[in-house]
Amino acid sequence: MRALIVEDEILASEELNYLIQEHSQIEVVDRLEDGLDVLKFLQEQEVDVIFLDINIPSLDGMMLAHHIGKFATKPYIVFTTAYKEHAAEAFELEAFDYILKPYDEKRIAAMLHKLELAFKRDHAPVEQHVEDVPAPTADGSAAHGELLRERDTNSHTDRRINLLRNDNIIVTDTADIYYAEAQEKVTKVYTKNGEFTMPVSISDFHSRLPQDTFFRCHRSYVVNLSQIREIVPWFNNTYLLRLRDLEAEVPVSRGKVKEFRQLMRI
Repeated sequence: MRALIVEDEILASEELNYLIQEHSQIEVVDRLEDGLDVLKFLQEQEVDVIFLDINIPSLDGMMLAHHIGKFATKPYIVFTTAYKEHAAEAFELEAFDYILKPYDEKRIAAMLHKLELAFKRDHAPVEQHVEDVPAPTADGSAAHGELLRERDTNSHTDRRINLLRNDNIIVTDTADIYYAEAQEKVTKVYTKNGEFTMPVSISDFHSRLPQDTFFRCHRSYVVNLSQIREIVPWFNNTYLLRLRDLEAEVPVSRGKVKEFRQLMRI
């Protein structure tokens, strides 16, 4: 992996460079201090990851990240900052991680390990295919383990999503999400590793997920079809969905029943 450090504090830049060399195989190809210099650099060279401070001259890190987000080939962005308040905006920009200063070596090492694994996974050749969705079994339950989604091998966003917990961005495999629920102006996300509260609408959240796996089954719910273990008939010819490992039940609204039956071949 090729990396660029964007940091206007010399000591912080040197410390981060040392930690990257100490705990990863990532090659730091340059260290820059100015946002405009970064844009000029990226016009001529490609990098796989940018370690980006927010308070930098000419063009701050958030604005720079907005510009980078429009690139055809987008590098991972790891924000490095002393300020907690930008974490939600970093999530909106789909940052890989958000590291607070002063640096904690264990935190940096864990992030670098996760970054290298993500890079290896996202750039591995993957055969694109979709298997038929299995029909429900005799007891009304739907087989879930065999439901596979087609993956875009050119985009890592189809396979993982950034979830926000406190001041940390948690990079999560979308397969680990069970369902999401709209609650006023936020969305509650229920995953294999706990619950998250996202500062976005459920429509916005759904748009970031693989559309062939995640179904908007109700105006307030999005469900991972591959996590369904049982389909229970409910009133007005609708259904309740019971999911693997969870006690919660997710409703299918009357307006979504026809589409749901087609997806599940009921």
